[in-house]
Amino acid sequence: MTDSDYMARALALAARGKGYTSPNPCVGAVVVKNGQIIGQGFHAKAGGPHAEVVAIDDAAAKAPEKLADATIYVTLEPCNHFGKTPPCTHKILNAGIGRVVVACKDPNPVAGGGIDFLRGKGLAVVSGVMEQAALTLIEDFVWNVQNHHTPFVTLKCAATLDGYIATRTGDSQWITSSASRNFGHELRHQNDAILIGAGTLHGDDPSLTARIAGKQTRDPARIILDTRLTIQENAKVVVQKSSAPTIIVTGPDCDPGKIQRLKDKGAQILECRVCGNLLDLNDLMIRLRKLSITSLLIEGGGCVAASALAAGIVNKVCYFLAPKMMGGNDGIPVFNGSGPEKIKDVVELVRVTTRHFDSDMLVTGYIEA
Repeated sequence: MTDSDYMARALALAARGKGYTSPNPCVGAVVVKNGQIIGQGFHAKAGGPHAEVVAIDDAAAKAPEKLADATIYVTLEPCNHFGKTPPCTHKILNAGIGRVVVACKDPNPVAGGGIDFLRGKGLAVVSGVMEQAALTLIEDFVWNVQNHHTPFVTLKCAATLDGYIATRTGDSQWITSSASRNFGHELRHQNDAILIGAGTLHGDDPSLTARIAGKQTRDPARIILDTRLTIQENAKVVVQKSSAPTIIVTGPDCDPGKIQRLKDKGAQILECRVCGNLLDLNDLMIRLRKLSITSLLIEGGGCVAASALAAGIVNKVCYFLAPKMMGGNDGIPVFNGSGPEKIKDVVELVRVTTRHFDSDMLVTGYIEA
């Protein structure tokens, strides 16, 4: 097996922590000696042991005599500072490991420096093995290290081939397959918060929780854009039990009595600036980041999706296409707003990938700032 093969295993382990480690990145590690994996692990939750510690302890419990001069594969540069846990570089050094293979350098200047430290102690260090895959896995963490003001925003859409999310009567269940919807719940689990508009709230009364069979999930904070506070006080996002808060974003001058009743039921009210008749999404992103929300999933509907694109707050798009067609021009479109006049001004995705869920296709791409 090659360095890339072992790193692929470390990346698979890291992915198991996705959704549990925020605001930390998900990281995996594998310890190898003479072509045999003798220890492995991943960072399971914020404040818990780092992946390198778990993997080294795993190897020490199984085959302590093999740790000397072993190779450790880590998806992120080992930390070299004292935080909630001691530096992983010291753990590696004290274990007697002789070679370290790193996928990507730590973008956090406070935690970084691990590669230089280990090289200075005489260890052989290789960096950049499967780097892009590792960076993609922690893209929200990288964004937040580089930009402390707003969350990493993913826009999720699901539509027919002719671009509709519902019929003219509002019927939308279900356009995509169960496999696509299950992955949608995985996206909810992976993000700190989920955002919808009042139209989707009134039409569907969703719970906005993450539900994946056989997996203990983490619910995202539920964020509702509701300029005039039209939400029903018995809406699921208000009365349904969840470990995550419900944040209702309003404009000024809403009914103080209703605000208090919603607060009494556990909802949070966040008053935001209004531009025209719409909430200022750029102002909202700054406010959400101050609430320690580092990643946000926007699920729409059409007005919210169009507004998010127009505001320039979207980093990533996950667009599900189902092999179905309305065949008319009166359905509810995936984007409901005014678009550009010229093709040169359309939103163009980069680093595009595709993936199939049953007969549906997921197109994933990024919007460059």
